[in-house]
Parts: sequence; structure tokens; C-alpha cells
Amino acid sequence: MKKIKVLALCAIAAGVITSCQKDEITNDAQPETAALTKAHADALVDAGISKDDAEYYTMEGLPGDAAVQGVKSGDIFVSLSELTSGVHKLGVADDGVNKQYRTNNLVTGSNRSFRVVGYTGSCCALTSKMRTALQWAVNNYNRLNTSLNLSLVFQSNFNNNDMVVYNNGASGGGGSAGFPSGGQAFKRVQINAGTDSFSTNVVEHVMTHEIGHSVGFRHQDWRSRQSCGQNQNEGTAGVGAILINGTPSSDRADSIMLACFGSGEDGEFTSTDVTALNALY
Repeated sequence: MKKIKVLALCAIAAGVITSCQKDEITNDAQPETAALTKAHADALVDAGISKDDAEYYTMEGLPGDAAVQGVKSGDIFVSLSELTSGVHKLGVADDGVNKQYRTNNLVTGSNRSFRVVGYTGSCCALTSKMRTALQWAVNNYNRLNTSLNLSLVFQSNFNNNDMVVYNNGASGGGGSAGFPSGGQAFKRVQINAGTDSFSTNVVEHVMTHEIGHSVGFRHQDWRSRQSCGQNQNEGTAGVGAILINGTPSSDRADSIMLACFGSGEDGEFTSTDVTALNALY
């Protein structure tokens, strides 16, 4: 997600720093953990996800959820079971320029109609601003003529087929999510508490971005993370994401799926994003 060091858009953030052109929010993880084993690091690279800032992470989830052990890199979370089974292995990009990219796994069939639960329970409730932003984010997807159909409710009850968006209490701006698996969208989208300090449009941007990961989008600038003021490949040479046909060749800031976001985001899809969504769904 964006001029925040996302993920990915972070899912765990800490602090605001100044970049050359925009405010940049670095999302660090929570407590320090042991270094990744070689097997897990290699599997992460094989999935086209950076191992440089990756760490073991326990997604505690919500009341009723079992804790899930996994690895978080930026704003992307992959469970250990998925990592070792290779379900997140990505395809090879067709060239070296920045275009719009997706994972190998998408949301399929009837799973494309799903409920989004804006969580209101006592542990992890969305703030009033977050609730408004989530409504706007869901509207971003539903106003397009695609096969995705998101139905939004605000409550504390949810089931296994729901995508639940909740406040993880972490400082700093941003959020985190994972990629589709088994034909279903990723089910738990975390939004950092610190995101509430930004405008509603920026919060909308973060939520739209993380939902984008959940339905299969990678960062547009995964090869360089130029939106973060970096020159770092999230994967490795020759391993990447799958190009979405019809999206333009560019390294400019033209997608809501850029790795980092700024404080002036409007939260809306660009024409590139619309092209990509229509191509996939």
C-alpha cells in the first residue's frame, strides 16, 4: 500500500519519517524474533517476496480465531504452512519494467462474492474514521463492473468465509494482508491504529491497497520500491509476479498498489488499477 513503507503497507508500523518527495511511514514489525531459517528464507524468495526485512510473525487474529504462525515481509503475511507448501509461488514476469502485477493465486468462482466485516468488537474495533474509510474502500471495488462483489457490514460476529478488517493496535500508519489461497480472498486485513492520524482519504487508500493484496495484487513497483525512495527488488532477478495484460509500462506513481503511500493520497483507483481489475475480474 503507498508512501508508507508498506507491508506492506505495513502491517506493523512504527513512526513517520520524511522521504525526498513525500511523507513515508515505515512499518516495522512487532517484537524481535529469531532470524528466518534458510529453508523459509529460500521459500520466501521463491514466492517472489523480499526476505530482507522478513520476520517470523504470529497473527493473533480475533476472538475465535486460532493464532497463525507465519512470516511477514512489509505488509505481506504468509503462513508457515502456505510457505512450505509453495502455494504462493509466483510466476515469472515477462520483462524488467514496472507494470501491474498479480499473484499466481486469484479469487475464483462463487468466492468472488464475499462479505467484508468491519470489526466492532472490544479488542480490535475500527475507529469511526476507519469505518468511513472502509465503506469508501468497498465502494471502490463495487462501483467497477467486475465479478467481485463485496458486501460490507459492521459487527463483531464473523464466519470463516468473511474478510474481517480490524484495528491491530499497532503504532504508525499502514496495514497488512496476505494473498488469496484455495480460490478465496485472504481473510484478515489488519489496519494499524496509527493510520487513524491520517485523513479519511489516506485511510481509504490503505484499506483499498490491503484488500487489493487480499484479492491477488502485488505491489506495482515490486522490482524497485521506488515509491518508498528505494531501489530494492522485493523478489529476486527472474522471479516475480505475473504481468497483467494491458497495464502500462511505467515506474511513475500511477497505482494504489505502489509499495508506499503519502499523506496526500486521495484513496481512489487510478486508470491503471481499473484496467488491472477489469483484466482479472
